[in-house]
Amino acid sequence: MESIIFDLDGTLWDSRRTVSKSWSQVVQEVEYGRGEVTEDDLKKTMGLQVKDIAARLFDYLDEAKQMELILKCCEREQVDLIREGGILYPNLAEVLQKLSSRYSLFIVSNCQEGYIESFYTYHGLEKYFLDFENPGRTGLTKGENIKLLMERNNISSAVYVGDTQGDCDAAKLAGIPFVFANYGFGNPDSYDYLIQKPSDLVTLFL
Repeated sequence: MESIIFDLDGTLWDSRRTVSKSWSQVVQEVEYGRGEVTEDDLKKTMGLQVKDIAARLFDYLDEAKQMELILKCCEREQVDLIREGGILYPNLAEVLQKLSSRYSLFIVSNCQEGYIESFYTYHGLEKYFLDFENPGRTGLTKGENIKLLMERNNISSAVYVGDTQGDCDAAKLAGIPFVFANYGFGNPDSYDYLIQKPSDLVTLFL
């Protein structure tokens, strides 16, 4: 194995505290918004692409308004995440430092463009990763983005670390083993490796 590709939410960090606050502010500011967006609401959408998240959270709006609202939310969240960040899982920086001494590290997440960059900017972790991809840039599914990133970086052997059924399915589509981070938000039906915390990756692969 030469590379480790990571999901972001539920795998490297939990940004729900900042994001729920940002999204709730936007929803309450626009005349067609209703209620608020809670951390529990966000947990139920983990692993979905933005269009599907909008359909779940803003089902009282038509599709055009759903997308208009969620894009406003994403714009606000990026500003707030750069200022406030999220919650990193335990010892993450140390784990990434150790893994990057032997493996090439990457991120593929189902997020909008700018989200991974916000993670990098606030927490200063960009130095450990060589490349990233997301549907905000490509319009592709997570599995297709994993394949695209592997092709672009000439990766022949990798694992994907994630926490949801969507992550499991994406790894299968890309033809690589799936490492289930069971401290995250999901409960996939199968996996090749199981970790209870990020540092378990060091035990597994170093």
